[in-house]
Amino acid sequence: MLLQRAKALKKVNKKKIINDPVYGFLQIPHELLYDLLQHPYFQRLRRIKQVGMTYLVYPGAMHSRYNHALGAMFLMQKAIQILRSKGQEITDDEALGAYAAILLHDVGHGPFSHALEYLFIDGVRHEEISLRMMEEINVAFNGQLDTAIAIFKGSHPKGFLHQLVSSQLDMDRLDYLTRDSFFTGVSEGVVSWDRIINMLDVRNDQLVVEEKGIYSIEKFIVARRLMYWQVYLHKTVLAAEFMISKIMQRAQELARAGEPLFGTPALLYFFQNKITRAQFNSDPAVITRFAELDDNDLFSALKVWAGHSDPILSALCDGLMHRRLNRVYLFSTAPAPELVEKTAAQVCQQKNILPKDLHYWMQTGAITNDAYLPATDKILILRKNGEIKDVTDLSDNLNLKTLSKTVVKHYLSLPKEISI
Repeated sequence: MLLQRAKALKKVNKKKIINDPVYGFLQIPHELLYDLLQHPYFQRLRRIKQVGMTYLVYPGAMHSRYNHALGAMFLMQKAIQILRSKGQEITDDEALGAYAAILLHDVGHGPFSHALEYLFIDGVRHEEISLRMMEEINVAFNGQLDTAIAIFKGSHPKGFLHQLVSSQLDMDRLDYLTRDSFFTGVSEGVVSWDRIINMLDVRNDQLVVEEKGIYSIEKFIVARRLMYWQVYLHKTVLAAEFMISKIMQRAQELARAGEPLFGTPALLYFFQNKITRAQFNSDPAVITRFAELDDNDLFSALKVWAGHSDPILSALCDGLMHRRLNRVYLFSTAPAPELVEKTAAQVCQQKNILPKDLHYWMQTGAITNDAYLPATDKILILRKNGEIKDVTDLSDNLNLKTLSKTVVKHYLSLPKEISI
């Protein structure tokens, strides 16, 4: 029986074709990539929304991190093909490493993606969790991900391969702008991903874009700025993210105080214990439990908590489940202290709460939009004479220099019953 099963496994066709609504047919070009797709850590991404709470504004935005990872790998295949056609030496092992690195680059995302970035493991970004998961998978795969991990970390000798995975012009950004625009229906996010990839080249181990592709790069930067304001930082999306963050904060407080709370074992593990960076680095159980978490853990808990005896937790959950969200006001400068103080008193009165619980219903702070940051990472343009310049130095688009500056907006989030 075991021999028959082994023979059957050998016959499995691992070079699959996947039908993607954005790009059409995607090829899985290597058996290792097929095996990575089947790993539980990667399959988990099917159950994590790509853009968190955005579906409450754009109903079509139900796509997952799984979709995005496949799309980014498809774009990586295109990029490697183009660079090879232009004489860049990329070995089969390096190409496979780049495919695996981009495929697994988001494997460490938690439920609702960025909305709850630091909730489960204090101060640890999803990129660090992705790396730990990749290292665990690598052990199980007998070191087949060594090159992928080096590319992901930026320690591979060919630095441009890391830029294809993580930079201001990487396959991650090209896919999420294209994909998120498609599923939200926000046409301002459409970018010429195919032209941009066809214009890529390498000089001095740095990724560059041929000069004739500069207008596509300008559009890419503008699209990124618009998508942040119109989708990722949309006021209603912010309101929903604030609400789910406060729900999780309240649930953690109750769980750590010994209050009985419904939840899956994985969810209760992170609610009953404060997981520090030191524990993340030393305790294998942290990653094991984290890998069990997805959006379903939170959705099921929200439905039950809406009937919890704690009035704050139940009211917040009921509001989110039925889309009764706060209203978010945006300001170019921080709202006056007098306005904040007056509004806070109104919220306490309207909700019949003590000042210590005000933060559950009212939030203040700032959001930033960084479309392009040349000070930390440049998009380089290769001129016809061989000269290499930053895109802002060559562009005749006056808005591009403005877009390279961080825009800060201040917010005040309040129950809709209260106006200012």
